Amino acid sequence: MTPSSPDRATVRRIAVPVEGPVPTGSTNAYLVDEALLVDPPARSDDLDAAVADASIEHLAVTHAHPDHVGAVAHYAAETDATVWCRRGREDRFVEATGIEPDRTFVEGTDLPTGASVLDVPGHAPDHVAFETDRGVLCGDVATAEGSVAVAAPEGDLRAYLVALRRLIARDPPRLFPGHGPVIEEPRTACERLYRHRLDRERRVFDAVRAGAGDVDAVLDAAYDANLTGVRDLARRTVVAHLEKLATERRVDFDRDAETVATR
Repeated sequence: MTPSSPDRATVRRIAVPVEGPVPTGSTNAYLVDEALLVDPPARSDDLDAAVADASIEHLAVTHAHPDHVGAVAHYAAETDATVWCRRGREDRFVEATGIEPDRTFVEGTDLPTGASVLDVPGHAPDHVAFETDRGVLCGDVATAEGSVAVAAPEGDLRAYLVALRRLIARDPPRLFPGHGPVIEEPRTACERLYRHRLDRERRVFDAVRAGAGDVDAVLDAAYDANLTGVRDLARRTVVAHLEKLATERRVDFDRDAETVATR
């Protein structure tokens, strides 16, 4: 990675309120070296002011979920920035943002702002992170508190666990997440999230071994919390776990009938 200057990169976080059931009720937009805008989720006075004070030349997103791309078109037009997206995911980007990207990146691409692209799918199939010498802008791979949604049909738990292992191995000085505060102890946070996913997998597998024969039965057995308001998300999470177990040939899972059995 070649920084844009001899100095360390600057990373500025702007929490932007967004509608919908997102962690903390806001999504973090970031300015890297005052030249790269990442994940503008919506317009806000604070983000408008930050963009006006900067010299935005490039715009990119970690992934094309609605709570990360809502203001891409606005700020692209406002700044005349070069808009980037993951190569091979252009159609997804256009559908989410309403605009065509100017350029595409792949794993290892060095953006002209001291940030290098790292593939970290799992939460979403197009998910990337942006690595700087200050830390990694990791989107929805990690969060300081709670857990990250990895839910069917988009969530891929095998890929997500690999993404966490990649961040653990790189051991950056900090993580700049999509929601919530900066993570000052990345290894601890990623290891916690990794253990959480393995614990949920154990609960799902134990439920199937105990006789739960369909998704709803597994859901009821694997979760001991009140799921009011989040049952659909928890159910899609169970499906993602069952898909992983089926890929590993540990269970037989009929995705259409939503039935499951041990092998």
